[in-house]
Amino acid sequence: MRVVHYLNQFFAGIGGEEMAGLPLEIREGAVGPGKLLEQLFAGDAKIIRTVICGDNYAVERQDEVVAAVVEMVRAAKADLFIAGPCYRAGRYGMASGALSVAVQSKLGIPAITAMSEENPGADLYREALYIVDSGPSPAKMRDVLARVAKLGKKLVQNQAIGLPAEEGYLRRGLLRDQFVEKTAASRLVDMVMAKIKGEPFESEMVSTFFEPIPMPPPVIDISKAKVMVITDGGLVPKGNPDKIEGTAATRWGAYSVEEFEDLKGEDWEISHGGYDPRFVQQDPDRLVPLDALRALEKEGMIGALHNEFLSTSGLSNPLSNTRRIGREMAEKVKREAVDAVILTST
Repeated sequence: MRVVHYLNQFFAGIGGEEMAGLPLEIREGAVGPGKLLEQLFAGDAKIIRTVICGDNYAVERQDEVVAAVVEMVRAAKADLFIAGPCYRAGRYGMASGALSVAVQSKLGIPAITAMSEENPGADLYREALYIVDSGPSPAKMRDVLARVAKLGKKLVQNQAIGLPAEEGYLRRGLLRDQFVEKTAASRLVDMVMAKIKGEPFESEMVSTFFEPIPMPPPVIDISKAKVMVITDGGLVPKGNPDKIEGTAATRWGAYSVEEFEDLKGEDWEISHGGYDPRFVQQDPDRLVPLDALRALEKEGMIGALHNEFLSTSGLSNPLSNTRRIGREMAEKVKREAVDAVILTST
């Protein structure tokens, strides 16, 4: 089998975040994890080409990168496209998922990737792709790549693919017709009885889990509290310096308002594709109410307004990704000794 492998700048051994702007490049043969992957194919496949791109470059120019990679794979006459493994690296997972789906749909050849279930790419692309569960870290890379090789070989040879637990890929949320011994009603009763008895059982449909969040203690005296604004409406300074994506954002930014009494439209823009931004563009205070909070600050209604607000885009964002962004924002809130947060949305 002829295989094309996609890697980001880190796993290609080029560099870390400082090289995330690396443009697309091609190397002949296997690179980095690809060398181990090729060994695990045990002579059944050869990585003829490795495609490498920096994480920032890939997500900021996704359409351009996808089109170029599809043509590279076409020219290589590949039988299989593999991306990753990506683990929890969000931008890497988003790029790998987009590339794999494009190759699979446009060229009609199998594509496979590997990432953690918490990677935002997993939620976006699990229905369209087989995504091997990589776990959170590269500690078990050999095992992950062994599953990738095994599943990739089955896909190329058009063999039957087993259930997620058998093959090691993430649940895709797809329903398959299957002849079974017991009806759904009987299986349901069996599960209920097992639960009542405290015996192990496995649900046939896994629902989205929302962990319980305890209500925080009230602010005792708001007139002495430090208040911060956080928005998922995508308000960013002109030029979008943090390159926050308008859809399925993997990043957030902190922006100073220390010298402002209110926000002017000419200084800000919206990175969010889910609402008509014209009214916010005219007056950004409609989304981040700096003018009203400054007035409350002067009246002594609040103790102080924090000198930054935090912003991201909440459009079409996988739950796993929003949880990560929320944790990161919460850590900053704690570091800055903020007492209360006002969350504004669209």
